Amino acid sequence: MHFLPDSINKYAIDHSQKEPLILKELTRETWQKVLNPRMLSGSFQGRVLAIISKLIQPTKILEIGTYTGYSALCLAEGLKEEGVLYTIDKNEELEELQKKYFDKSLYKNQIKQFIGNAIEIIPNINEKFDMVFIDADKSNYLNYFKLIIDKMNPGGIILSDNVLWSGKVVEEVDPRDVDTRILLEYNKLLNEDERLETVLLPIRDGLTISRVKKI
Repeated sequence: MHFLPDSINKYAIDHSQKEPLILKELTRETWQKVLNPRMLSGSFQGRVLAIISKLIQPTKILEIGTYTGYSALCLAEGLKEEGVLYTIDKNEELEELQKKYFDKSLYKNQIKQFIGNAIEIIPNINEKFDMVFIDADKSNYLNYFKLIIDKMNPGGIILSDNVLWSGKVVEEVDPRDVDTRILLEYNKLLNEDERLETVLLPIRDGLTISRVKKI
């Protein structure tokens, strides 16, 4: 989903850094073999994630929602030499594909995969994070936030994907649409929580950047 005119969106992509070859290969294989390939972050958003990570130079990253590993590889580009990225996904069928590309990357020894329920896994990761990327089931965004907010280092960054939800957040909400209702509440929380500084960017399907204040 893009909210900018196609011509402007293309111009932005054409004048941004191109994705590394390994990510092109992963994109191709995802489209060939995996259901719902549109769930990939995509080259432009991937470069946004990568440059944010490079600006922060995190030591510890948590990703909730690995899919085929594209965004994890983008985020890993900014890791410090001793840094670690923890990535969680519930779909065990994707584990082999994820590992294939993690092992081919420069970050083979810095990425730790977890398969299972993130709500159960996160409390058992005894780390403080400089960056968290939330890109999993929307109905649990509030639950994920509650689990990670006290695990954030001061000045840490929380990135939240799909927060515009194909524009549904500004339309009349179907009472049965749990995902949209949760996202509306989640977006409001990020904007009003006094522990955060937040900006919502209309990139792809909406990407929120929230900085944890030093309080």
